[in-house]
This record gives sequence, C-alpha cells and structure tokens, in this order.
Amino acid sequence: MTRFGASILDADGFRLSAEEIALFRDVNPFGFILFARNIDTPDQVRALCDDFRAAVGRNAPITIDQEGGRVQRLRRPHWRDWMPPLDFVHLAKDYAQEAMYLRYRLIAQELHALGIDSNCAPMVDVAADCTHAFLRNRCYGTDPDSVASLGRAVAQGLLDGGVLPVLKHIPGHGRATQDSHFDLPHVDDDLHDLKARDFAPFKALNDLPMGMTAHLVYSAVDDAPATISPRMMSLIREDIGFDGLIMTDDISMKALKGNLGDLSRAAIAAGCDVVLHCNGTLAERAEVAQAAGEMGDAAQRRAEAALAARKPPQPLDIASCEAQLEALLNGQVYG
Repeated sequence: MTRFGASILDADGFRLSAEEIALFRDVNPFGFILFARNIDTPDQVRALCDDFRAAVGRNAPITIDQEGGRVQRLRRPHWRDWMPPLDFVHLAKDYAQEAMYLRYRLIAQELHALGIDSNCAPMVDVAADCTHAFLRNRCYGTDPDSVASLGRAVAQGLLDGGVLPVLKHIPGHGRATQDSHFDLPHVDDDLHDLKARDFAPFKALNDLPMGMTAHLVYSAVDDAPATISPRMMSLIREDIGFDGLIMTDDISMKALKGNLGDLSRAAIAAGCDVVLHCNGTLAERAEVAQAAGEMGDAAQRRAEAALAARKPPQPLDIASCEAQLEALLNGQVYG
C-alpha cells in the first residue's frame, strides 16, 4: 500500500522543472493544486497534469479553485467565464438549485477534460452583513438551509462530472471581517449561534469526501486559529460530524504567523490530514512536505475513501445543458 505524503503542493509555471520533479518524487505529496500561473492552453494544462502524476507514479488528485467570479483559474478564450456565485444565485432566483447544479456540471466537464479531478467548492460560508468583501460575493446566500441545499447541488454537479468537491471553509468563514490572506480574523460570537447558522451547512454536507479549513479564530472555542486548533478540529469531527479528508487552507497565508514547518506540524497535530501549500519557493514546498510527513492511519483511510469517490463522469449533452441553464437564468422551465 502506498503511504501518501500529508501535503498538497503547487508548481511554479506551465511545466515542471527537474527540481520540482525530484522533490515530488521524494516527498510523494497526496496531490497537487493549480493556479493561474500554471494555465496557458488546454494541451499545456493536460501535459502539466501528466507531469504531476508521472512524478509520483500514480493517479494523484489534482485540484483547482474554479468557483467563478474573482476566484476562477480557467478563463476565456479557452474556457467559460462565470459571474460570482452570489450574483448567479440572485439571477436564478427560484431555480437557483437547478442552475447551480448545471453550472458546476459544466465546470466539471471542463476540468475533467484537462485531467483536473478536484475543485475547491462548494463554499458554504454563510454571508452576513459583516462579511468581508473578499468573500461576500463568493457565498451562496445568507440563510444556512438554502446555502446547504445549493452546496449540495454544487457538489453533485462536480461528482457527476468525475470531479471531487472540496467543502470549504470548515467550520464557516462568513462572519470574518478581515481577509485571511493578509490578517487573522477573530469571531467572538456565541457558540450556540455559530452552530445554528455558520456551522449548519457543513453539518448538512458532512458526507462529502474532502474539506478545507478556515484560517480564523473562534474565541468561543479556542484562541488559536481553527487550522491549528485541536479543540476546533475535534468540534469539526464530532459536532459537525465531518469524517472526510481535511486539508488546511493555504498554510502560507498571512493569517498564520510562524515558520512554515512549525505551522505544518501544528496543523497535523491538531487533526488536519493534509497541509496545502500554494505560494512559495521550492525550498518552502520541501519544508512543508517534510514537516507534514507521511499520513497516519486515519488520514490514509480518509484519503483512500476520497479517491474511491472519484468516478468516471456521467454522459453529458453540453448543448442541452447550456440551453437548460440559459432558460433557468431567464426564469423559465426548460423542456
């Protein structure tokens, strides 16, 4: 049995360097993540995905952030552009659930054709009046029940297209008033309120194969950021009931203070299964991978279960799917 490295790593450019190949062969990361700097043409992306998998000698999962709006790595002229999720949901109105399914089914079709088999969505953070602008229009709404239903539609659209969904940002980022790419948000609300509103969509979707943590402090639970908080990870596993593979949000984000090796070890010790590293030097990637080490038994079990959820895509009539989506966005029932 292959014991996976407890990391997900990135690359610098359009193809892997010899140094990157050597590192990936050595540390055997569970998977990889793509960014705009890795995207040029369809053939180039397919070749890069082949590079990743050849480096570790297996069909490693490759993920991406393809939400639509600002957070969209694949863009025109080769791929569809999408409006921000919140704007899309408002446009679809009563047909939002069906429209979100079709939107992410088409996204999955584009991803799978490139060799990308995971997407960092659904994002079921519940929007509030205080939600920071970096996150607000990426949300699906302000009501936890409807957000959960829309999140389920997103996840099913991806799964039907052969793409693994990554539920984020566990246990909920909607009350953050700061951008965790640069600062550490603190949420001081009552735990009962958090469970009833912010944590509820994650509990409703606790059967999904993978999830991503939130880099923020929930003072009702712990003074440490959720990603490195054993108390919060225990709440996620036991209260929210999420038993899928949990990756950190990008360990190099400025919300977390300290060196990457210490942060990676702290995340694994807290209960995260995988450390995600997105932006940095080759030496920093090596530091993260070596600090995260190999997966323990529980993490390995979750990783294998996630990979088992990766199925071939169901047949898709793209023209019919696009026509149905257009009709829904115009307030019509297709067919």
